[in-house]
Amino acid sequence: MKNFSLLTPEGTQDFLWDECALKRHVETNIRTIFKSMGYSRIITPSLEFFDVFHQDSLYFPQEELCKLTDNKGRLVVLRPDSTVPIARVVATRLKEAVLPLRLYYTQPVWRFAPSLKGRSTEINQMGIELIGASSMMADIEVISAALEVLSSVGDTVSCSLEIGDIRIFKELMLRLNATPAQKEEIHTLIEEKNYPALNDCLDKIGERKITNALKKLPTLFGEEEVFDRAEEIFQDSRITEILNYLRELYHTVKKISPECRITIDLGLVNRTDYYTGLVMKGYLEGYGEEVISGGRYDHLLSEFDYDVPAVGMAVNVDAVAGVIGKKCPPVHDVPDILIIAEKGCEAEAVKKAVALRKQGFCVEHAVFSDKEQAELYAEKRNIPEKLWISSEQGVNANGK
Repeated sequence: MKNFSLLTPEGTQDFLWDECALKRHVETNIRTIFKSMGYSRIITPSLEFFDVFHQDSLYFPQEELCKLTDNKGRLVVLRPDSTVPIARVVATRLKEAVLPLRLYYTQPVWRFAPSLKGRSTEINQMGIELIGASSMMADIEVISAALEVLSSVGDTVSCSLEIGDIRIFKELMLRLNATPAQKEEIHTLIEEKNYPALNDCLDKIGERKITNALKKLPTLFGEEEVFDRAEEIFQDSRITEILNYLRELYHTVKKISPECRITIDLGLVNRTDYYTGLVMKGYLEGYGEEVISGGRYDHLLSEFDYDVPAVGMAVNVDAVAGVIGKKCPPVHDVPDILIIAEKGCEAEAVKKAVALRKQGFCVEHAVFSDKEQAELYAEKRNIPEKLWISSEQGVNANGK
């Protein structure tokens, strides 16, 4: 039997001090953005009952869930998503709160990735949920938060944001005479932009008007010209209404952040199936997948008997930190002062360290048996100042 005591499970990793410093930097920046917009923090349990994620409007494949049983034999899962548990909390403990609610979170989610995909099982996320608002301004607020997060990475990293509206896809699927399995396959193929397989799948179904529209859906991405192309293809009053909303939203968002490229993608059909309108994905140069995802989910809370609209987005903190780490060399945390205490002066050394820390300094104690080892350690760590504490000399700077 193999011994796995020196390894981490597939899809997980250890983060060392420089990586932790980058993650902390990213989290601080994003938290500042969210709090400045009026969002308050919420924390949900890492463990949730399986039933929370087994609702009619949700799609969380069984093979992607990290499942356990509690001491009563009930099925629980490690949280695969933060929006759903927050919907549960709002529908129970916050049902009487004044709307709209602005909530943010900083917590990991766990999903087993398909084998050989190279994705993380544990993802550290930060995100916001704007609950109880259905206006365009609510969509714009969440998109503006996403743009601010992308822009906060720095001028040296280009960013882009794709927006779409999943109602177009859902309108077409409602009119398609296909089995649930076929619809699920079409959903996956459009999400992956797998054109050959999508065409083969739709050719088997027939219905040329709807299937032709679905074939072209993932090709409808770009800028302003997408709307004209889409109107020619669909020629449907309901879809035209959706396109008009998206066009107005697009023009507004373009004015908010000129430095971030804004594009339209009508083939954005996230596997998270609770979205009901706006969907978006944000990208940073140097990372191949989205670092931000989100959208509108107006019916999710009704699964928990509280029917209010909502919109939100999530940031992959690990991915953003990784992008920054490629552009900027990691900076190790270095103490300001090393205190070296003679035997018998340990208490005085601790008191001095406490006093210096209250002044804002980072202070370490030398834990070596002699002064030479302590000074060598300070040299290797590039600690700028040393304090020597002895019974005869008191406190001396730099060990003198």
